[in-house]
Amino acid sequence: MNAFHRGAVAPLAPVAPAPSARPALNVGFVLAPSFTMVAFSGFLDALRLAADEGDRSRPIHCRWSVLAEELRPQRASNGVEVMPTARLGDPSAFDYIVVVGGLLHGEQKVPAAVTGFLRAAAARGVPLVGLCTGAFVLARAGLMEGRRCCVSWYHHQEFVREFPLLRAESHEMFVVDRDRLTCAGGTSVVHLAAWLLERHCGKAAAGKALRILLEEGALPARTPQPQPELAESTADQRVRQAMWLMEQNRSSPMPLPAVAQQVHLSVRHLERRFRKAIGMSPHEFSVRLRLRHAHWLASHTQMPLSQIALECGFSDSSSFSRRFREVFSYPASTLRRGQAGVEAAGAPRPAAEPGAGGWPLSAAAAPRPAAPAARG
Repeated sequence: MNAFHRGAVAPLAPVAPAPSARPALNVGFVLAPSFTMVAFSGFLDALRLAADEGDRSRPIHCRWSVLAEELRPQRASNGVEVMPTARLGDPSAFDYIVVVGGLLHGEQKVPAAVTGFLRAAAARGVPLVGLCTGAFVLARAGLMEGRRCCVSWYHHQEFVREFPLLRAESHEMFVVDRDRLTCAGGTSVVHLAAWLLERHCGKAAAGKALRILLEEGALPARTPQPQPELAESTADQRVRQAMWLMEQNRSSPMPLPAVAQQVHLSVRHLERRFRKAIGMSPHEFSVRLRLRHAHWLASHTQMPLSQIALECGFSDSSSFSRRFREVFSYPASTLRRGQAGVEAAGAPRPAAEPGAGGWPLSAAAAPRPAAPAARG
């Protein structure tokens, strides 16, 4: 049974123009184990849409190949398989080698042949592009020394921990540092592709691709990454990193010494910086962050309050109830009892979880539940 019958997907390979026609942009893709599909498909489709007139998808102005040591299906993190179109060869045949990163955890390792191919590309002056966690692949190959790279805020701490001597940026969509181009992943890959398309195929081609992808226009590299809730509360980068760690571990809060160690501060120094930045201790911030999430869950889900307490990192329901009342001045159960009153009164329910455009961290700003509807 061939790979296509097993569910593999072949990358788009329309009828190519005459061999003598050299495209304005020729890209070779290398897929890391458990690569992220959106990073691969977003970047590739931007090239496809700019490569031809209309939506005919002929690789006239742009050409692409998916490279691998062997012509076997490459599995993405979502389980879909992609069939390579060519074996690893001479990297100088391409204008760019694009590394699509994958999951960071597990036993997946980039094959030695791929690492050697990337090093050969760098030695021959071929620019290297890292999509999503592709920056990790390049850094592990020793190819990011002396260069800035872009890492998603979600993986920032992991990158810093593994590569303490490298400079990682997590507040920009993508970073271009000479012959290394890296981006945070997600939809930022489309804008990095547009940046390349504008330089090789022209502004019109890049704009066309973005419009078909329903993007209003190209975003510059320094466009801020969407941040986790509350990160905008302070400009102190260490405090923001600590906030990110706390948010990522809401259900199993990290001990404060572990948080301080991750952001390279002493506990005492971290506490001082928190108080200066947001007027409360790290512990109090963590509690209020988790209570705010609990408030949203109680208001918008049917999850039992005991389960909400565990979901938000409280060891038992009594401590959760006590802290909830201390912060919001009413018990969490009031949200459930008052739900009928809210709906009967026609009061609009918040569409977003607090912090994502909703009420801020301050408990005083939290919406109070409506009183139950008056009885006869």
